[in-house]
Amino acid sequence: MNNRKQSVWGIPVFWLVIGLPLLSIVAGVGLVVIAIRAGGADVVSDPVQRKSQIQTTDLSPHQVARNMGLSALLRVHDGVVEVRPVTGKFPKGTVLRLALEHPIQQSEDLHVDLQPQGDVWRSTAGVDQAHDWRVQLEDAEGHWRLQGRLPKQQYAARLAPSLDAGH
Repeated sequence: MNNRKQSVWGIPVFWLVIGLPLLSIVAGVGLVVIAIRAGGADVVSDPVQRKSQIQTTDLSPHQVARNMGLSALLRVHDGVVEVRPVTGKFPKGTVLRLALEHPIQQSEDLHVDLQPQGDVWRSTAGVDQAHDWRVQLEDAEGHWRLQGRLPKQQYAARLAPSLDAGH
């Protein structure tokens, strides 16, 4: 019989008893850091007010666009962004603001000022076609707003007020 004492450091079960809880603590701290760096969970870029667990936002620009009967066609191709009015009376000679919002990374959002050129508004911008875009078009003062979605690998999108005729 060999009654030689073995060191605690050489027992594999000891490493499991110590190592697994330490590993779970490190993984938990890592998940907390990732969650904090991810930012807010809001999917809209509009300013919102929070009251009693309810988020509210100002829909009056959409209401104005609906009352004016505005809708437009957005076309993106070969570095040119173009908005063509479809219905309603768009203000002639004014700059329009276009926001293309990335679905995941806010730092990838594009904001383009469209210059009037006859019956259309144009500008140059490199738009990545590898993913969908949330699109918002408004006048320079923000009185009215249209929105839509540009699906990935497509070159055109319909822009309309977010409020339908029933609201």
